Amino acid sequence: MDTPKVAVVMGSDSDFDKLKGCIKVLRDFNIEVCAHVISAHRTPDAAEKFSKTAADNGIEVIIAAAGKAAHLAGVLAASTTLPVIGIPIKSSTMDGLDSLLSTVQMPSGIPVATVAIDGGENAGILAAQILALKYDYLKPMLADFKKSMAEKVGEKDKKIKELVREL
Repeated sequence: MDTPKVAVVMGSDSDFDKLKGCIKVLRDFNIEVCAHVISAHRTPDAAEKFSKTAADNGIEVIIAAAGKAAHLAGVLAASTTLPVIGIPIKSSTMDGLDSLLSTVQMPSGIPVATVAIDGGENAGILAAQILALKYDYLKPMLADFKKSMAEKVGEKDKKIKELVREL
C-alpha cells in the first residue's frame, strides 16, 4: 500500500509548537509528514521551488502555517495544483485576525482551504479527509475518529446531567 504524504510548511520555526497537534493527527492516520521552514517573504524563491516540485516529490497535500501577513499558503498555492490548507497563526498583532484574513482572502483562481486560527488539528483532519478520496484505508479510520468524538461528548453529557442532579 502506498503511504500518503503531506508537507507541513511553517513560515518560522516559532510556529512549530502550534503545529505539533497537526503532525500528531497526520501520524495517527498513518500519513507521512515532511516538515519545512520556508518564508514567503524572506525566501520567496525557495517557496516557489518547493511548491513547483512538491508533487514530483510525492507530496499530495500542503499544509502551510504562518502568522502576521501570513502569505505563505497563498504563495505556495500560486505555484502548484495540489490542495493547500492554510493555518493562520496567532501572533502578537491583532490576536491572529490579520493572519486569518491574509490566509482566507485569496484572489479568484488561487484557492486556499483555511482552518481556524491555530487550528492545526483541523488541518490534519482535513488533509486526511482529502486523502481518503484516494486512500481507502483512511475512510474507516476517519469514521472511527468521528465516532470516538461523539462518544466523548456523550460521556460529558452524562457528567453534566449528574452535576445538575446534585445541585
